[in-house]
Amino acid sequence: MEGPGEAPGPQPPHPEDHRIRDGDFVVLKREDVFKAVQVQRRKKVTFEKQWFYLDNIIGHSYGTTFEVTNGGSLQPKKKKEEPTSETKEAGTDNRNIIDDGKSQKLTQDDIKALKDKGIKGEEIVQQLIENSTTFRDKTEFAQDKYIKKKKKKYEAIITVVKPSTRILSIMYYAREPGKINHMRYDTLAQMLTLGNIRAGNKMIVMETCAGLVLGAMMERMGGFGSIIQLYPGGGPVRAATACFGFPKSFLSGLYEFPLNKVDSLLNGTFSAEMLSSEPKDSASVEESNGTLEEKQTSEQEKEDSVAEAQESHHPQEQETMEIVSQDPEYKEPKERGSKKDYIQEKQRRQEEQRKRHLEAAALLSERNADGLIVASRFHPTPLLLTLLDFVAPSRPFVVYCQYKEPLLECYTKLRERGGVINLRLSETWLRNYQVLPDRSHPKLLMSGGGGYLLSGFTVAMDNLKADPSLKSNASTLELHKTEEPAAKKRKCPESDS
Repeated sequence: MEGPGEAPGPQPPHPEDHRIRDGDFVVLKREDVFKAVQVQRRKKVTFEKQWFYLDNIIGHSYGTTFEVTNGGSLQPKKKKEEPTSETKEAGTDNRNIIDDGKSQKLTQDDIKALKDKGIKGEEIVQQLIENSTTFRDKTEFAQDKYIKKKKKKYEAIITVVKPSTRILSIMYYAREPGKINHMRYDTLAQMLTLGNIRAGNKMIVMETCAGLVLGAMMERMGGFGSIIQLYPGGGPVRAATACFGFPKSFLSGLYEFPLNKVDSLLNGTFSAEMLSSEPKDSASVEESNGTLEEKQTSEQEKEDSVAEAQESHHPQEQETMEIVSQDPEYKEPKERGSKKDYIQEKQRRQEEQRKRHLEAAALLSERNADGLIVASRFHPTPLLLTLLDFVAPSRPFVVYCQYKEPLLECYTKLRERGGVINLRLSETWLRNYQVLPDRSHPKLLMSGGGGYLLSGFTVAMDNLKADPSLKSNASTLELHKTEEPAAKKRKCPESDS
């Protein structure tokens, strides 16, 4: 039983939480391709050269597989039992098969006519098999590969899954690795483990990975504890964080603080008036400082990802999307009517943001954070040496960088500075395997690298300076080191040749 002063524990999941609702963020999966979108009625979604509407997925459970039908409608796909009694006719080898492009009797016009008639993808694949002159001469493995290839092309089968750290990290690494500094999913998992991310912690994070690291930390902490995010420019980029679809209660423990005010906080010169001097339009400043790579992306990439809705070229649209994710009662300026109401609403939001900055400054001033995570495109050495002052002793810190050389310099500076132990610079080697009957082997294509990690623990540095007895013991130890016995200094006798 809980006492009167104890906080209530997490509630058991409600059955409705496993149902897709209007406004939820979901991930569409087709084969090994993922895409994060927000469920909205009558919203046209384009995914893998297929367009459809998400109206029919509302009310279904996560993990349901749908098939795209005529008119862009999604219908739940019924599982069909494959007949096991039939024996496939297959050849012994493929050496006599000549790929001259004449083995398929159906032309592209014939396939297009079948699509116009409304014939499903399964039937089109079956007709392709029947009209292939070389299909029966192929081996059984080659036949399975052929069928899988044609199904991927003509069958529009989409599975709707719930967003998670694993799925979103795989999606970003496969589609837009530059936005997450080429951080591989196994590297992110190691960061969460080495950083001891758990519920109830007070964490500091500095990342420029579109909010993916922040979202992973929030998911693991489960809404318990606090996270202070340090951001460059005019505002934090949380495109990937929004894809998680966290409830509003998770945002209560999330704080943000500008990186350019950290030095004044350490020097004791920080004041509330310094926040009022910041630029009013944070979205435009963010566009000019922190999202240069987004401007270089093509229009197709912007259409294919939900992240671009918050990182587009229109500052007003970006600011609007950020407000919608935090305040569901927010309305567009046109719907609210007068411009005066819009200005008042903007001032109210700026004042609320200012209060959150002051709360974050108070949390940082305590200098008792339980951990530090750094994963940015900036040089890690000045960041880490500055932010370590906010971390309590005997706490972990993890630094990610795409390249090894900056972390080597950071490693050297930390050894010279002191106050850290168990420093470790590591790189993970990852290779995927295909596991199939009689066909298990490493995949030929693999990632070249997932980045490097520098991890360690903080220790108190002022104990040695404060205790004079420790100083005397240290000086005595140094004296013993300098006065070594003569036997240890004796040279080896030269042998007569």
